[in-house]
Amino acid sequence: MVEKIMKDEHLVTEERKAKSSNGMVILILNIVLMVASIFSIIIGANLISNTGNLFGILFIVIGVIYLMIVGPILFAGLKVLKPNEALVLTLFGKYTGTLKGEGFFFVNPFSSAVSPASKNTSTGSLGTQDHIKVSANEINIPSQRSKKISLKAMTLNNDKQKINDQMGNPIIIGVVVIWKVVNTAKAVFNVDNYAEYLSIQTDSALRDITRLYPYDSVNDDNEKSLRGSSLEVAEKLRHEIQKRVNIAGLEVVEARITHLAYAPEIASTMLQRQQASAIIDARQMIVEGAVGMVEMALAKLSENDIVTLDEERKAAMVSNLLVVLCGNKEAQPIVNSGSLY
Repeated sequence: MVEKIMKDEHLVTEERKAKSSNGMVILILNIVLMVASIFSIIIGANLISNTGNLFGILFIVIGVIYLMIVGPILFAGLKVLKPNEALVLTLFGKYTGTLKGEGFFFVNPFSSAVSPASKNTSTGSLGTQDHIKVSANEINIPSQRSKKISLKAMTLNNDKQKINDQMGNPIIIGVVVIWKVVNTAKAVFNVDNYAEYLSIQTDSALRDITRLYPYDSVNDDNEKSLRGSSLEVAEKLRHEIQKRVNIAGLEVVEARITHLAYAPEIASTMLQRQQASAIIDARQMIVEGAVGMVEMALAKLSENDIVTLDEERKAAMVSNLLVVLCGNKEAQPIVNSGSLY
């Protein structure tokens, strides 16, 4: 679906620099000309009243036109940008370029700035969907009154989702995405709201990637899982999100899993399974160690000729040692004061 959209010939793909001039020079020049317009009106009025010269009307008309119309219009072309901010400009509906870089600029006063992300974005929420909630600290989108596009690295932290893993077990998973705008033309014209688009594509990519891995490896320690291969899963998730948001001119800097747990309905069962698996592993290690100690004890007894045991006594000794070494509770020894046989 994304590839089909990207092939659409109506989509804007190239960002170009907007034509601009030094804003401070234009500001000073415009103020000087507006002051000159006032003098022009005064001079024209004096010419008409004193000499009756009709050229005075021309002075008045020129002065009024510049003072009341041209001057204020030129002020509308002055733009101020802070570091890592941009303005996407259109002239009568046609994309004319993007203004980037900090400073004071003058552009065509009839140009208008466009930023669709500011239409539906309000403080504390992103877009109109209830499940996409982002605090003002986590994502820095200009307010409704501002048309500036932030080029800073921003954070997207959607709500946690319930997704089935590869084994069909429901899990609760959450991710955080670090992203920024790299192509303002694509971000503004190719999608309706680039921040909301990123949020929806992140949820979709997270579901697709989660279904490829089990929550945890069961039998094979080399098996890749969401818990054991978090770095690989995060990189694959970042790549999948990036592929989906290229159309919007966004760059996904990093994607990380911030929350991973079994769903509440199976959490207790899975905890029991993990506990049982841990007990089995611990018991296996204890038994292996006990068998080694028994072998060493029998070898030392035979090697030093401390005592000679028949097969029945060896079996009894092995049984007693294993009970002592593998038991859950401390063994209570029974002292045999009689003959061994």
